[in-house]
Amino acid sequence: MFFFKKNKPVLSDLIPNDFVDIHSHLLPGIDDGSKDIETTIEMIQALKSIGFSKFITTPHVMEYVWKNSKNDILENHKKTASLLIENNIQTPFNVGAEYMMDDHFRELFQNETLLTLKDNFVLVEMSYINAPLNLYDILFDLQVAGYQPILAHPERYNFYHNNVKEYHKLKTVGCKFQLNLLSSVGYYNPQVAKIADYLLENNLIDFVGSDTHHMKHVAFFNNKIVLKNHQKLSEVIQNNSFFNF
Repeated sequence: MFFFKKNKPVLSDLIPNDFVDIHSHLLPGIDDGSKDIETTIEMIQALKSIGFSKFITTPHVMEYVWKNSKNDILENHKKTASLLIENNIQTPFNVGAEYMMDDHFRELFQNETLLTLKDNFVLVEMSYINAPLNLYDILFDLQVAGYQPILAHPERYNFYHNNVKEYHKLKTVGCKFQLNLLSSVGYYNPQVAKIADYLLENNLIDFVGSDTHHMKHVAFFNNKIVLKNHQKLSEVIQNNSFFNF
């Protein structure tokens, strides 16, 4: 196996000093991420010390779990941004959302404007149990509505691990992929790391994100990369400059 070889770099060493994170859960008390403003401040300061310079934080929008409205997210972001300034944290801090492609998602994007990462780029995710039966219809309609879907952490969907052709199909229909950086250090499990390696090797990853929820996630940036394709990972990390603001 390729895991735990000694010649791999530490993940934090691959983060450039101008890194723009496009996936995190830093808004306090709105989902399963930061619980309060003190935790938000702690995470931001720790990530800044690694090289993170700007954040587009992405709270969950899930009908049956985190039913966050657009207004709720924007109000939380406004309050949080103000508190950060009061605490002398000047780090640019924008907000988007991570939308679950559930039964209500199509109705949502057909009836209101989504919170995007930039322009029409919208972060979407699926259940870890199975893909929606109408997944390709949702992606088609989302693009007809004018959005460019970015699928969050494709390497974590176990139901694709033995059917990697689906990854290629998703790319063919216009879906971009965002890899979780912690997948590169084996945070989730060895199989997720193996698929992350496959996606990088086949040039299927477009962007990366921290998907930071708590300080335990931040701590793992001090771990060594377990992937063979760490050079490709380094190259993909540079792509996040597209979201600079």
